[in-house]
Amino acid sequence: MLDLIVRNAKLIDGQKFELGISDGKIVEVADKIMDQYQGELILTEDQYVSPGWIDDHVHCYEKMTLYYDYPDEVGVKRGVTTVVDAGTTGAENIGDFCRLTKKTKTNVFALLNISKWGIVKQDELADLTKVQREAVQKALEEYPDFIVGLKARMSKTVVGSSGIEPLKLAKEFQSEYSELPLMVHVGSAPPELSEILALMDKGDVLTHCFNGKENGIFDRNTKRIKSFVWDAYSKGIIFDIGHGTDSFNFSVARQALNEGMKSHSISSDIYVRNRQNGPVYDLATTMEKLFVVGYSWDEILKQVTEVPARSFHLKNKGKLAVGYDADITVFTFDNSNRELVDSNGNIRSAKEVIMPVKTIIGGQIYDN
Repeated sequence: MLDLIVRNAKLIDGQKFELGISDGKIVEVADKIMDQYQGELILTEDQYVSPGWIDDHVHCYEKMTLYYDYPDEVGVKRGVTTVVDAGTTGAENIGDFCRLTKKTKTNVFALLNISKWGIVKQDELADLTKVQREAVQKALEEYPDFIVGLKARMSKTVVGSSGIEPLKLAKEFQSEYSELPLMVHVGSAPPELSEILALMDKGDVLTHCFNGKENGIFDRNTKRIKSFVWDAYSKGIIFDIGHGTDSFNFSVARQALNEGMKSHSISSDIYVRNRQNGPVYDLATTMEKLFVVGYSWDEILKQVTEVPARSFHLKNKGKLAVGYDADITVFTFDNSNRELVDSNGNIRSAKEVIMPVKTIIGGQIYDN
């Protein structure tokens, strides 16, 4: 007997089917499911489904003071089934973070900040004595199912006089663990973006890819994407949005699109202040901004499902297929106009708003 059948499920392309769920997994996908069942969810004609949305750049360790939030506030309540905390914690406090997440409805994973206390202060990589190989190794060994990668924040306010050295150390740590993902934050120089990208490899994730800063991908003189950025993009570095308070610019994203460069994954870089006061608010709002830039909804949905699941090796997530986790986002669209603001105060009008209405995590249904 199935625990749940989702009927009248419809993808963004209009394809219809039904989903059978048991023990938190998708066990059947068919045009019509005739099995006996305990629960039934019948979707309306204006509702769509996708694999559960994954936000691969959030800050949700509630005990921090600089960047913090609560997993369910940025997750299940916003249509997001899985969040990846992007380096809020380091080796000294990630254990406590892991224990707290056992109580959440949202699936939570973490990138380990290479600085042992994480983002306690803005300049966590200015003092390299806090970057300790043994501490990183111990954390990775103790929490292999929770830690899905490393995080290095490479901008002036974070590294101080350390320059490019923290990233070199992060790459050394990464090399000791086969296929361990690495996310790199970029911002103001030093270090220069060219230095950062030169050290990154295929599969590494560059977050804040469309920020409007001088040290970003856009050349203010030529009004085009910098040539060395194209080299990195072609090499297979993953470009991640990481909107945040200061790191997404409509014009940069649009110029990149005009030249044929698209992000690979869409994330919010959300925490309590930019959730409550903007400009982020939630992952859906960031998705809408990429639609306004010119991305299709099909592309956008893949960038919050399949791609982050692949980037961070989240097994059994990112697809609606037999054997995958029963993590599903049910959403609809509203055609009323909505004002969208990027990190630099630029305004665009959205004429199509995506609205999560139900979040299904491990077969459990939560209303939005």
